[in-house]
Amino acid sequence: MDLLGSLLSLWLPLLLLLCFSTSISSAVYHPHKIPRLSPIRRTNLRDPDDTLTKASRSEDFKSYFYEQTLDHFNYNPKSYTKFNQSYVINSKFWGGAKSNSPIFAYLGAEAPLAGDIETIGFLPDNAPRFKALLVYIEHRFYGKSVPHGSMEKAMKNKAIRGYFNSAQALADYAEVLMHVKHKFSAKNAPIIVVGGSYGGMLASWFRLKYPHIALGAVASSAPVLYFDDITPQNGYDSIVTKDYKEESEHCYQTIRKSWSEIDEVASKPNGLSILSKRFKTCAPLSSPSELADYLASMFTMAAQYNAPPMYPVAELCSGIDKAPEGTDILGRIFAGVVSFRKDESCYDVLENTIPSETDIGWQWQTCSEMVMPMGHGSNGTIFPSSPFNLPDFIKGCKSSYGVSPRPHWITTYYGGHDIKLIFQRFGSNIIFSNGLKDPYSSAGVRENLSDSLLAVYTAKGSHCLDILAAQKSDPSWLVAQRKLEVEIIDGWIKQYYADLEIFFFKNKN
Repeated sequence: MDLLGSLLSLWLPLLLLLCFSTSISSAVYHPHKIPRLSPIRRTNLRDPDDTLTKASRSEDFKSYFYEQTLDHFNYNPKSYTKFNQSYVINSKFWGGAKSNSPIFAYLGAEAPLAGDIETIGFLPDNAPRFKALLVYIEHRFYGKSVPHGSMEKAMKNKAIRGYFNSAQALADYAEVLMHVKHKFSAKNAPIIVVGGSYGGMLASWFRLKYPHIALGAVASSAPVLYFDDITPQNGYDSIVTKDYKEESEHCYQTIRKSWSEIDEVASKPNGLSILSKRFKTCAPLSSPSELADYLASMFTMAAQYNAPPMYPVAELCSGIDKAPEGTDILGRIFAGVVSFRKDESCYDVLENTIPSETDIGWQWQTCSEMVMPMGHGSNGTIFPSSPFNLPDFIKGCKSSYGVSPRPHWITTYYGGHDIKLIFQRFGSNIIFSNGLKDPYSSAGVRENLSDSLLAVYTAKGSHCLDILAAQKSDPSWLVAQRKLEVEIIDGWIKQYYADLEIFFFKNKN
């Protein structure tokens, strides 16, 4: 496979690999890969997805299971099948049932819940101010919330995996939140839902579909416009390119020229052996695409999670730019690897090709309804041109699952090319937050749509940075972004209390 071909099937971290086909289909196929939308970057991709964090083991966090309905939208006998859905409660700061204190609900996305509880600090950081009850709900088919208990079994079962979609997930959240309200005698407690990335999309959609349950939503880094060609295919790569060019023109040019250099060296006798030695790969390269995919993954993730205080793009470019004078292009690229990944005895270029249960689940979601037409454009991005090909994508997904993806369903169900108008006409109380250095911000809502549909963004921000735990080292622009979001939420809740008081007064007379 040449380099352009390899980039067409670009492996980004936490996506599916070749051997995934052994559990789904006998055919080995690389359909178009849609980057995972996780709010956080896992530094060690071999770590289990559901590793318990310190916070998730804290006495303040109590774990529960809700007996969830498999199919909310059908009344055939099989639809009544139940499975255990995991959710976590933190009542440390709660004002109590009689206070009508709010509920802050984190909507889990394409990952086990455990890994998010510590890192998503927006809820506990602001719970004392609002005396809020905190609820974290795991997305169906991830972590501990997989029907039949095993992702492998669930994904092999054609009937079961059909219930693995966003509409069912939103209905799950609705049921759990109503259950929590009953459990804590919090009938009149306003609910604010919070989500990041795919979870941010879910939060905004939940407010649209269940406005009687959620008073408002914080949709952090939610690329709700990356469907059905609303956003240009290369929107993601265009911002990756911009990030590197703004950091260093020399770094950008070096990366851009490196792809042809890799192909040129690989074409020589013993070329793969030469590349293996130059990049200290842990195992000999079997194709130039293995190296290209590893590097492309590193460059894109550095841009997506380009957060303070380390700023990965700056780290990477520093290694490239500060290599000794006379160092060739590939030597500079390797210096960037060392700067970013630190000096290791060897570099495992196949680390991104080891599937977790999360990767398997996200592959299904992108091969069914979450079809985001992302491709490498030809107008000067940091990567060679390799456009998204819908017929090939459909062919690959059908080969793996026996069904075709539905590329127009998301826009049909939640709003299409006029989605901003849909939000404006039918939505309210949603914060769309973005950091403009995040490649996914290319498909985010970046303008106010009404007085209560608000875009809050920072020029230097990265993916989901605003909902991560606050740090003393946070720059002033990040502190200001979070402060504004909290003030907006405060306004929603105060208006809710005022409306509630008027309602009770009218019904007494």
